[in-house]
Amino acid sequence: MINELLGIQYNIEKARLDGKVQNIASYINENTLKAIHKKMNGKKAKGIDGVAKEDYSVNLEANVEDLVKRMKSGSYKPESTRRVYIPKDGSNKMRPLGISCYDDKLVENNISQILTMIYEPKFFNESFGFRPNRNCHQAVKEIIENVQYHKVNYIVEADIRGFFDNVDHDWLIKFLEHDIADKKFIEIIKKFLKAGIMEDGNFLESEQGTPQGNGASPVLANIYLHYVLDYWFDVKVKRQCNGEAYLVRYCDDFVCCFQNKWEAEEFYQRLIERFKKFGLELALDKTKILEFGRFARQNRTKRGLCKPETFDFLGFTFYCSLNGNKRFFRCKVKTSKKKFRSKVKTVKEWVKNNRIIPLGELFKKINEKLRGHYQYYGVTDNTKGVKSYQNVVKWLLFKWLNRRSQRRSYTLDTFYNGLLKTFPLLEPTIKVSLFYR
Repeated sequence: MINELLGIQYNIEKARLDGKVQNIASYINENTLKAIHKKMNGKKAKGIDGVAKEDYSVNLEANVEDLVKRMKSGSYKPESTRRVYIPKDGSNKMRPLGISCYDDKLVENNISQILTMIYEPKFFNESFGFRPNRNCHQAVKEIIENVQYHKVNYIVEADIRGFFDNVDHDWLIKFLEHDIADKKFIEIIKKFLKAGIMEDGNFLESEQGTPQGNGASPVLANIYLHYVLDYWFDVKVKRQCNGEAYLVRYCDDFVCCFQNKWEAEEFYQRLIERFKKFGLELALDKTKILEFGRFARQNRTKRGLCKPETFDFLGFTFYCSLNGNKRFFRCKVKTSKKKFRSKVKTVKEWVKNNRIIPLGELFKKINEKLRGHYQYYGVTDNTKGVKSYQNVVKWLLFKWLNRRSQRRSYTLDTFYNGLLKTFPLLEPTIKVSLFYR
């Protein structure tokens, strides 16, 4: 596998002289596919073929050999993805996911690895989603850095309507062909884009979009928005601004920071037209320009307005504040109300449905959920937010453990001073520092 990756790297280095990467389809071979199979999660949902990792392993050599043979002959054709729906943000809305067949999962992940190696050197630093050694907390830090230490007075909070469902296939292929000369590799990606969807036994053609759940979708999304948004912002927007301008993007979520209001407003209008050209649309009800930054509070006070507005990004609410001595401006974050309600709803349903399991196992599982919550939301300035979540979990446990039978099991005293002493809940901790300096 290492030799394969070094080979791709050599082609990429060579492309810097020739202009485009060539001969990369050959890196979808038996060695790379078996290495990917080894790392696959065996608990993942099955596609329409009904094959899981364990099933595929029985005749691994023969299965992979046959897959590679079909790819070399050009007869390989991805199966339709099985569409399922999962709750979106704990609300009543549902998010569609595409579950691929096992053969296709291997190829998708192989494509993802190759594209990542090709495009990582090209992507901008402002992009954080689904990239090696980058995460949500770094994107949050970047916004705080921009607001606190640069001349930022206005924020454009933007939302793309149904991004993954509206990616234009023709434009995506043009972007790929701009950097990749291997027609066979491009053809494989085209086949995936046109594979279609199976939903409730009905076949649906996929004329546009790339399914969430597809192993290559995150990197394809990044490539699309690299050219549609990131490159355009860096080369056109920033250079034409008189004041400072910054972009922070995590996959299809992004925030733009501006020094001047009129340039933020002009960008907003240009963004609508830019997206329209590439088949995308801004959700105008979720997109807005707001006054934000170190001078926002005093400027709004002079105009007789209330305190600065807030904005949400990656599950956090950003707001203008001061340091502990109230001497210096601070951009702070807390758990967004939407995400807090979503998390509470999810844990409520879990406690309600699992209240009859043994207490030791119940509290072990609850602590795992708390640990996951703290690891994400336990950031600088959000101690109150994670503590509030723990308090809600305590109350839900008290409520539903008292409904294990017809008789009331615990009073507040026996619950807090008895049960929680025997099975203590994990205490909130700040896991991530958002300070740059």
